Amino acid sequence: MSQEHKVIFRRIYDEVFNQGILATVDELVAEEVIEHAPGPTQGPGREGFKHFVLSFRRAFPDLRITVEDLIAEGDRAVARITIRGTHHGDFMGIAPTGRAICITETNILRFQEGKIVEHWGNGDDLGLLQQLGIIPPLDHASQAT
Repeated sequence: MSQEHKVIFRRIYDEVFNQGILATVDELVAEEVIEHAPGPTQGPGREGFKHFVLSFRRAFPDLRITVEDLIAEGDRAVARITIRGTHHGDFMGIAPTGRAICITETNILRFQEGKIVEHWGNGDDLGLLQQLGIIPPLDHASQAT
């Protein structure tokens, strides 16, 4: 079963996020999926997830997610990923900056009957906002004592 969960996880990243194939969401995500770390403006369930994917892909049309590590056991799988893209569309009310981003994220999925039923995630939101120029990077020289 763990191998099947890894395949599903990879398909979500490759087909849904990288290619924008939303039909894959209908196939692999439960209608009432529970989202413990919703994206900006993400509504509940499978439809909320689709909306998030579309808005993220509009903001970063060259979006590319790479799986760095993928571990599965029992009814859960964990992935450490790298997200790359260029900010060419509105994102969380932030006008396009044309800046490239490269951030990491860790996600945990729980599966039931071959579908994703729960998601937890933790991403580098500060790094994302710094790379977009919304929050200035820390000046490490002035932080030294």
